[in-house]
Formats: sequence, structure tokens, C-alpha cells
Amino acid sequence: MFVDSAKIFIEAGSGGAGCVSFRREKFVPHGGPDGGNGGYGGNVLIEADENLLTLLDLQSKRHYRSQSGSPGQGNNKTGKSGKDLIIKVPLGTKLFDAGTGKLLSDMIVHGTQVIAAYGGLGGRGNAKFASSAKQTPRIADRGEKGEKRELLLELMLLAEVGIVGFPNAGKSTLLSKLSAARPKIGDYPFTTLYPNLGVVRIDEFRSFVAADIPGIVPGAHLGVGLGDKFLRHIERTKVLIHLLEPDETSLERFHALNKEMRLYSPELSAKPQIVVINKMDMPDAEEKWESIKETMNSIGIEPLTISALTGKGLKQIVWCVAQMLEELTAKNSVELVD
Repeated sequence: MFVDSAKIFIEAGSGGAGCVSFRREKFVPHGGPDGGNGGYGGNVLIEADENLLTLLDLQSKRHYRSQSGSPGQGNNKTGKSGKDLIIKVPLGTKLFDAGTGKLLSDMIVHGTQVIAAYGGLGGRGNAKFASSAKQTPRIADRGEKGEKRELLLELMLLAEVGIVGFPNAGKSTLLSKLSAARPKIGDYPFTTLYPNLGVVRIDEFRSFVAADIPGIVPGAHLGVGLGDKFLRHIERTKVLIHLLEPDETSLERFHALNKEMRLYSPELSAKPQIVVINKMDMPDAEEKWESIKETMNSIGIEPLTISALTGKGLKQIVWCVAQMLEELTAKNSVELVD
């Protein structure tokens, strides 16, 4: 099951209590205080792990607590610090403070760790309270409580290319043909209930990651159909493959989907798009093609034609995407230099 959001409660360990102790040696009747400090409480850390794909584990277990520090001991022995608790999440996970909505971190690099809750300090032992005026203190601190926090985690897939379109446009079929991904495929709406990732090979040395985004319908930004829960997965993409069927509604659907993306986030509809007419193996598709092409050309779009089912035209898509990604990389490099 693909789970892309979770809410968890975390609590860092408390610090150990300080110790009240006095030296007791045979020939040192008044050895003075020797109570040690308590150990530090363990922190709660969030770590990005490229081997994880969903937040499912965090939905089944909601509460997490790290280990508390041990109390101090006599002979000025400091208590043992509590162990840190590490919670692993998939790459692309955003961490929010559920109370304030503040973004705490964006986990996009494997192995990155963020301290989400700090452990409490250990309490001071009575040795720390000794002074010339008070040589036999009988007090010690309690350890500090660890931080508590409720976190909201949202997973946004790290794909360079997003395949978008209305339900049944052939997005999953296309991904399965371009990569080794094996998404669920069917001839009914909303076959894809969650995004699928696949690595597409350009040549021996180059590749890119593509994701098929579940069907978007009019009103998706308001929660219609599968809602807007999957629109955020397009936000990290660099290029969109906009898949359409070969019929008289192609242009209408093209505008409708772009409208939904624009209403959700203006940046989405501004992303570079490769418009592709799929299912050219269907009867009458060739007859409709000239009309579709003329309509698309009238608004400055030069669509590609493919059959994801038979594999016709797929190499052209891969090379177009590769060229567009290279151009974007070069453009970004120039902007950074400037």
C-alpha cells in the first residue's frame, strides 16, 4: 500500500536525576559531597532513507519515545545518557510541526538526519552545589523533560518526469513500457490509485526517474475524484508528459487539466510539457489525427503520437525528455553563475 502522509507524536527522553551522595571512607569522616550528574535524555531524529517507498509504518505506529538518561551515582559518576531514537522516512518527505504548520525539514538526500525533538538535560548532583559557604549540600536537580512534538509528514515523490492525464489515458501503460515498473493497469477509471515510479534508460550512461500520476479530473484541486492529494507529487518534477487520447475532446481535456494544475499551484502549469497523443493503434485514430494536429498547432503545440500498448513512438519520447532535461540543467547552471 502506498501511503504518502502520516501524523506522529514524538517525545524525547528525559534527563536523569542528579545524585545526593557523600564520600564515606575509613579515614575521611567528612569527605564531602560526591553525587554525580544525571545522563542526558536521548534525542528523536528523523532520517531520510532511499530504501523506503511509503509512510505506511508510521501510520500503524503513531507514538515514539527515545530513552531517558540514567540518574547520577556516588563517587561523581555521571549517569548514562539515553539512546537516540532514529525514525526513517522515504526520500522526498517533508516534516511539519503539526501544531504550527511550520516546515521543519525537506528530506531529499539519503542519510540526512534532523533532530526533531531534543532530549532533556541531566540533573546536577549535589557535588555541583558545594561551595565554601555550603560544604555539605543535600540537594540535587531533577532531570529536564524531553521535548514533545506532533509531526505531520508528507511524502512528495522525487521524480524528474511526471506523466499526467485524465483517467484511462494510458499513463501506467506508458510507464510500464518505458521502465521496469509494473503498475496496476485496467480499462476502467482510476485504475492507478497511487503514483508509481520507474527508472527510464536513455542510453548506457544516462537515465531519469518518471512517475505516473493518478488521473486528474475537473475539480481535483477541490477534492473531486481522487482529489488533490496526488497533485503535490508533480511539484518536484522538472518535465511533464501530458498524455491525451485521439478524439475531438483532446484540446478541451488539455486545457481542463492545465486549469486544475494552475488552480492548485501556478508553478505546476508553468512546467515544460511534452504533449503526447496516445492510443494511435485504435481504429479511426489515424483519421482523427490530422484534425487533432491542426487544432493543437493553432495554439502553438506540436504533439507527438505514440501507442504505449504496441511501443510505437516511445524512443522519440525518451529522447525529447532527455533533451529537455539537459536544456533545463544548462539553464539552471547559467542562472547560478549569473
